[in-house]
Order: sequence, then C-alpha cells, then structure tokens
Amino acid sequence: MRAGTRGGLPVLALHGWLDNAASFLPLAAALPEPDWALVDLPGHGLSAHLPAGASYALPQAVAQVLAIMDALDWERCVLLGHSMGAGIASLVAAVAPQRIQGLIAIEALGGLAAPATETVSRLRAHVAALAAAGGKQLRVFNDLAAPVRARMQANQLDEASARLLVERGVRAVEGGWSWSSDPRLMLPTAVRMTEAQVLDVLDAITCPAQVIYATPAQAYFPEPERSQRAARLRHGRLHTLPGGHHLHMDQADAVAALIRGFLPAL
Repeated sequence: MRAGTRGGLPVLALHGWLDNAASFLPLAAALPEPDWALVDLPGHGLSAHLPAGASYALPQAVAQVLAIMDALDWERCVLLGHSMGAGIASLVAAVAPQRIQGLIAIEALGGLAAPATETVSRLRAHVAALAAAGGKQLRVFNDLAAPVRARMQANQLDEASARLLVERGVRAVEGGWSWSSDPRLMLPTAVRMTEAQVLDVLDAITCPAQVIYATPAQAYFPEPERSQRAARLRHGRLHTLPGGHHLHMDQADAVAALIRGFLPAL
C-alpha cells in the first residue's frame, strides 16, 4: 500500500503484532510529505501466511524487511515501526546500518526481552502449543460489528481506528468473517533475547532515531526499562505523549508533528 508523495523521503512502515498496514493510514494522512510504503508483514492483513515449517522469529523478519526494500528498489529508507514493528525496525537498523537513514520507533525499542533462565521453559511452551495447534477452527463472525468491538476492547481503540484494522484484518468465509492472520502468530515465543542482547542491538544503531512512547507505560514495557533503552541510542531523541498503545492512530496529528520535526535532520 502506498501513500504520500512519490519522490519524497522514503518511509517504510512496519505495524504491530496482529495489526496490519491500515494501522498507519491516519498517520500517513496527517503526514503526506514522505513517500510511504505501508506493508502487511507476513501472516498479517492481506499478506500470505508463511509455509509450514517456516518461522515468524525476528531474524527472519529482518531478512523480510530488507527484501521489501529491495522490491521497492530502495537502497536506503527511514524505518518507522509500531510495537512489534518497532522491535523489528530496531534490529534492521543495527544489522544493516548502511541501508537505514533514520529510525522512528513507536511504543517499543529493541524487542521484548526475557531472562536467560526462561530459555527452556519458553521452548517447552512453544513446542507444546505448536503440537496442540493443529485442527483448531477460527471463530466466525456474522458481521464486522463483533470483531470491531473485540479490537476496541482488547486495545482500547476508538471505533474508527478499530474498524480500519478489522476491515484489512478479516477474510470472508462461509457464514461471515474470520480473522485473516496466521494462527501461528498466537503461539508463545520460542526464544527471546536477554536484555543484554537487546542493549547490544541498540548500541549498534548509528542512524538518527526518534522514539515515541505513550504514557503511562504499558505493562509489557515498563519504566525505567524503556527510557533506559532509548538512552542507549547514539543519536536518539525521546518524546512521550499521553495516550494508549495505538497513539499513532488515536493521536495521529501529535505523532505526525514529532515526526515532522525529526525528518529534516536526516
């Protein structure tokens, strides 16, 4: 999905877990100057599911983002990520610094971490869930009102934002609608980096970076951890805005203003 002015600064937007490219439509409308590419990551939105045996783990996501840039014929671009997408963007900026002109991370930075002592328990939980996942049927909704309400309740979204995500995140099936996302995305994460590994990633990011957090902090990414991560960036700036996890949708104008102030420095 493309939005904005062709020929402007190229910005590749990476959405959050179980979201899709429509997550960035309000922000792209409020910030039309760049040449936006809004993508559905594999297994999300209108994108195909990965084949059996393939992994949705972060190393594969890094390779997929670089492949998207190649397909767009973009040698360099600005990466903008929300939540899971911000974690992926952080890794890409660290792994391929020559290709990333700037990083905008909303509501995450560096990905979720876990202690090394949880390694075996996480692997066991993942393998057990994978074995139990076969044959499960997805819920079917008679109309879109029910999934819109579900997204509003799960993510504290207003109806307009929830509807944007739902309309791109469902598929028509017999009897109504079902989520289009790959059910494997719901499996427990098999392996997570330790905090020390995440900090190593952040130390390797050399491009200018704009970090935007909602306040109060989400339970999965608390203070002071999230501010300490932002402080590791060599050329980073941190701003917080009152709001919820999807503040780039619910407060698109305020987020756009921060981004507009950041882009000229690139």
